[in-house]
Amino acid sequence: MRVVAFGYMTWGRRTIEAILDAGHEVPLIVTHPGSDNPYEKIFNESVSELAAERGITYLVRNRADDDEVRAAITDAGGDIMVVSNWRTWLAPEVFSIPRLGTLNVHDAPLPAYAGFAPLNWALVNDEPEVGVTAHMMNAEFDAGDIVLQRTTPITDDDVIGDLFDRTLAMFGPITVDALELIASGRTDWAPQDRRAASHFHRRTDEENRIHFDHSAREVFNLVRAQLDPYPNAYCFHGERRLRILRARVSEKVYGGTPGRIFLREGTGVAIVTGADARRGCNRGLVIERVRLDDGTELDGTEYFTHMGGYLTAYPVSAAP
Repeated sequence: MRVVAFGYMTWGRRTIEAILDAGHEVPLIVTHPGSDNPYEKIFNESVSELAAERGITYLVRNRADDDEVRAAITDAGGDIMVVSNWRTWLAPEVFSIPRLGTLNVHDAPLPAYAGFAPLNWALVNDEPEVGVTAHMMNAEFDAGDIVLQRTTPITDDDVIGDLFDRTLAMFGPITVDALELIASGRTDWAPQDRRAASHFHRRTDEENRIHFDHSAREVFNLVRAQLDPYPNAYCFHGERRLRILRARVSEKVYGGTPGRIFLREGTGVAIVTGADARRGCNRGLVIERVRLDDGTELDGTEYFTHMGGYLTAYPVSAAP
């Protein structure tokens, strides 16, 4: 088939490469310009460079709502359009141009986790699995009928990089398989259950701030959802920022005030957690590895040489 491709960053590039490798013709690629957003600088394999390498006509746009883009899609004569990690709204007058419509590939088990950073949010929320969905685009965001969906389980040993690797590996195969189904003439796709839909915004520095009145499990999930190369989860020890690189839920139960630097446990130091920590029923967070703002990394037992004091969500000046 002739496939017009919209794509951005690593997800977009890998999807388009798979389409080309499967023997489809790609007459036009549309991609975004580079961004200073820290999340968009992480997995930023260039789609425009791919287009140039393969000799494919391409356009670079923040949005695809101008006459030039619509004319280019029409002139390309695509049978279908494929969208992978396109970051702005596509209007019906754009995605309906190809005769077979538009296939969108999204790294979540839709209808849950429409929108941005689905892998990070899923890990934060202690979900049992993540996945990739190939669906036909309609006028509602990430809401079209599902052509194919594949999932992979999340274990307690997984960190965000593991989920990225496993779901990224799904993008090319699910796209190629979905195109084969569409080319066969099938149209009996599964509608999404909109009662189960959820929509998530972009993550920012604020979402990575650790609040110790959350449970140890919640903080553990946040830490592993924001490990390198993502901006790390962080807290403050006085006025010093600590980025948490490795942590676990404690074996023992600790009571007191959330954020209290309590006791060495194994290879780390236990911090009291939970809004009801005063009742003495909660596991703590054992911090095993930290990074300072100057890049220095220390084991928890190296950094916390004395017990006592508090970790907080915001910097606290020392008492006079």
